[in-house]
Amino acid sequence: MQSNSQTVTERVRPGEWAGGIADEPAQVPSVRIGRRWISTLWLVPLTVAGLAVAVAIAQHLRQFEWMQEFILRYPGTAATRGAIESGFPAWLRWSHLFNIVFMMFIIRAGLQILADHPRLYLNPGSTPGTAWLRLRGPIPPDRLDPADPTKVWTAKDDSVSLPTWLGLPGIRHTIGLARWWHFTFDGLWLLNGLVFYILLFSTGQWRRIVPQSWDVLPNAASTAVQYLSLDFPVNEGFVAYNGLQLIAYFLTVFVFAPLAFITGLLQAPAIAARFGLGRGPANRQVARSVHFLVLAWMVMFIGVHTVMVYSTGLIGNLNHIVFGTDTDSYWALVIYLVAMAVIAALWLLASPFTLRYPRIVQRVGRHAVGWIKGLMEWFHPHADYTEKDISPYFWANGTLPTSPEYRRLQADGWRSYRLRVGGLVENPTEFSYSDLLAMDKHEQITQHYCIQGWSGIAKWGGVRVSDLLEIVRPLPTARWAVFYSLADGSEPGAGRYYDCHKIEHMRDPMAMLAYQMNGEPLTETHGAPLRLRNEVELGFKQVKWIAAIEFVESFEHLGLGQGGYNEDHEFFGYRMPI
Repeated sequence: MQSNSQTVTERVRPGEWAGGIADEPAQVPSVRIGRRWISTLWLVPLTVAGLAVAVAIAQHLRQFEWMQEFILRYPGTAATRGAIESGFPAWLRWSHLFNIVFMMFIIRAGLQILADHPRLYLNPGSTPGTAWLRLRGPIPPDRLDPADPTKVWTAKDDSVSLPTWLGLPGIRHTIGLARWWHFTFDGLWLLNGLVFYILLFSTGQWRRIVPQSWDVLPNAASTAVQYLSLDFPVNEGFVAYNGLQLIAYFLTVFVFAPLAFITGLLQAPAIAARFGLGRGPANRQVARSVHFLVLAWMVMFIGVHTVMVYSTGLIGNLNHIVFGTDTDSYWALVIYLVAMAVIAALWLLASPFTLRYPRIVQRVGRHAVGWIKGLMEWFHPHADYTEKDISPYFWANGTLPTSPEYRRLQADGWRSYRLRVGGLVENPTEFSYSDLLAMDKHEQITQHYCIQGWSGIAKWGGVRVSDLLEIVRPLPTARWAVFYSLADGSEPGAGRYYDCHKIEHMRDPMAMLAYQMNGEPLTETHGAPLRLRNEVELGFKQVKWIAAIEFVESFEHLGLGQGGYNEDHEFFGYRMPI
């Protein structure tokens, strides 16, 4: 393969992107209750009706003497808690601003990632029909047979688009670009959070958001009644939060924020393969579901927080967070409006910029988080599950081979098939299909992690790549193993699908060329005659329909020089342990 980077216009064009995949707008999320799917749009009238009833009840309760005495005893802010006389220091105010910007990109890119597999499950196999939340309709029942490769419903078929003002960048199946935004700003958010934690506990500011007595509960109840009755408590937020604020901030900072980080890591194949997390309550699909619920909490918190800032004394609250003073200067409002205008501009420009300059997004993301992915690739896979863990359904994906060469090889039962292994090796070799079957067979039951979000456990049988290495003997200069497919990529005329793997990974005993799946020969749908298994990487790197392996020192001269077909054309990363 020679570089053809000069012939490719590197921008995302709807209608041509990802092989000309048609637009399929996401639906409003629906939740399954029993056997019925209920649109989350019902939350709007239910919330309005619920608030109306709650306001009426709260106003009625405040007419009772016992409630008046309760509010007098528990006004909302505990009298025993020490006030934070310093108000909001500069480091806290800057952290607050950074958090707004970082969360904006994290949430938008996170929604885009969800849209690439718009279903949430609790079982590790992502079994069709078992989702509890979805952003599109049911899978057509006549397209669930993997024995019919030209008709089977693929994960790419299941993806949906989002409006470009909401998703980042919004276009269908742009998960590669969305992940760069998500992970880059995840890193900045984590750094901001770490500094926040350190300064929070090295100053007295921790007292503002950490409950120190059980009277936080009656104070929170009192605050809720006062807010709902529309007769608000005194705003003492500059020096002390009321009980309701205290609980909300504590949960957000010390429960949901760490949970976002933990459930993100639990979706990584490298971590799951190292610690055996492919099944049980920490499996990837549970992690995806909890990760989404954390996002929902964050969105709700931001919305309620903004409403309360506006409704409890906007000018005073803005002075608190802009200047760190308990004053009523209108300059705080001016600065706030300027900041919001800048944030709005960033919001509106993010998607157009990404679609116009996707390679820049990829390169910046690679510099920002590539080293972290490199560290995660140090994990050695150990997880090997049992046959009872095997998923009842294994999603299909990838552009099928259509060449006469593949059909000829398939028609004669792979007797004419030859796996060519060459490049920087001492002993270039061609292996027939029968040669591979005659070599020592290895079996492993592992979990497959697709970049789109689905997962599945299967039993693989085949030849260890390390056994091939002993035969061909790569030279010391060989750093990468390039796997070429018999299938083309999704872009018309863009050439064969390929991907590169570190040679160290190929020496791992769980790196395999599989010719069996669940005790049966591989089907065309799942990569016959051979597919790769590298358990520390995401699924798109597990090349199917393998034609050849080449050992190289660098992949810069291959394709567009990014390390693989999807890295070249869909802006994925060549390191994919998460």
